[in-house]
Amino acid sequence: MFNKLFGAAVLAVAPSLAFGQDAATLTPAAPTTVEIRDMHFEPVTLTVNVGTTVIWVNDDTSPHTVTDKGRVFRSAALDTEDRFSYTFATPGEFTYFCTLHPMLVGKIVVKPAGTSS
Repeated sequence: MFNKLFGAAVLAVAPSLAFGQDAATLTPAAPTTVEIRDMHFEPVTLTVNVGTTVIWVNDDTSPHTVTDKGRVFRSAALDTEDRFSYTFATPGEFTYFCTLHPMLVGKIVVKPAGTSS
């Protein structure tokens, strides 16, 4: 009887685990990096899953910013070797640019959790 009650309690507390949900969807995605160098973002377009932290690293000799056109995120000016990070909590497309060099543009495509990026 105890095993039946205990099993029911586990199912009530953790139904997603009980029905075989992949453990990878329960842990945060590994951070990924966008490099800023030679006056461009590399990669220009990056596809990630919800929950991923993107880290921009300025590997250029000029200062740059990372500013979302929809005003979701915005960095201060990044000098050489400075970093800025943002964790994407919602799916969508996020086009960003450098406010100091507006022709420097990139895009992050964020897929719902559990989909292939």
